[in-house]
Order: sequence, then structure tokens, then C-alpha cells
Amino acid sequence: MALEIERKFLVTSDAWRAAAHEVVPMAQGYLNDLAAMDTGAMKASVRVRIAGDDAFLNLKSRELGHTRQEFDYPVPVDDARALLALCVGGLVDKRRHYVRHEGHLWEVDEFLGDNAGLVVAEIELGSADEAFAKPAWLGAEVTDEPRYYNLALATRPYARWSMDER
Repeated sequence: MALEIERKFLVTSDAWRAAAHEVVPMAQGYLNDLAAMDTGAMKASVRVRIAGDDAFLNLKSRELGHTRQEFDYPVPVDDARALLALCVGGLVDKRRHYVRHEGHLWEVDEFLGDNAGLVVAEIELGSADEAFAKPAWLGAEVTDEPRYYNLALATRPYARWSMDER
């Protein structure tokens, strides 16, 4: 079984840009919606993602928090494009920037389109209690806040959030 242990944070400045060593454009959508997950009708999100020249079908269990089951399968890009056309809700467009900081790789997602203005940083860990250094540009942790999950952003994008939600 594949486990993902991931923490997610808001980003408070552009200081991370100087350390970014790679950027990959991504477009992704979901074959199920947030309502199916919230009601328990489905126990995993089903995502299609095109990342640069590669494409993947991904299933992720619906647990909140930093540890979930995750399964990622490569698919042909043409198949991924066809699957994106079948997705419910909107597509999530973003640029993923890879930033190394004190022995860890951070993924900084700069969202575009209806989610423009939102920037989050994620770190994958080997264990739930693994220590890591927080970069100065890191803000509040949002790991346990479902509205920051990409599935939620496809259903209710950042552009529709109130000022209090931001």
C-alpha cells in the first residue's frame, strides 16, 4: 500500500523563487466531485494530471490530515487529455516549483486561472513525526483545511472565496 505523508502551508512571500530549481506546468481535474467525497459515496478522489510531458491517473483516500493512501499510475498524454474532458468541476491549472531547503524538497504550487493568487507549499515526509526546517517564506499550516485541497479548488476555486476565507 502506498502512503503519502504530506504537510501543506501557505506561502507569505516570493523569497522562495530564488531557490526554485525547476518548474513544471500542471493541469488536473477530477472524475469525482467534492460532494461524493463529503457524503462518503466515494472514499477516494480520482485525479487526472498532465505535468509537463507526462500524465498520470491518481487515486487518493479521503482522510483529512497529513497521511493518506495514494496510488499514481502513468497514462498516455492523449488519454489524459480525453479524461480531462470527462472531469467534473473545473480544471486546476498551476505551476509547480521545486525548491530544496535544508535537506528537503518543497513543492510550491502557484495557481493560475480561477485559483490565481493562491500559493501553497507542500513537503512530503518519510514519517508523520519527521522533523524539517521551515523556510522563512512559509506561513500558516493548512494541512487540515479541506478548502486548500486541489479537489476542493476544482469545485470551489479561490476566486470565489470571501476575504475572511483567504
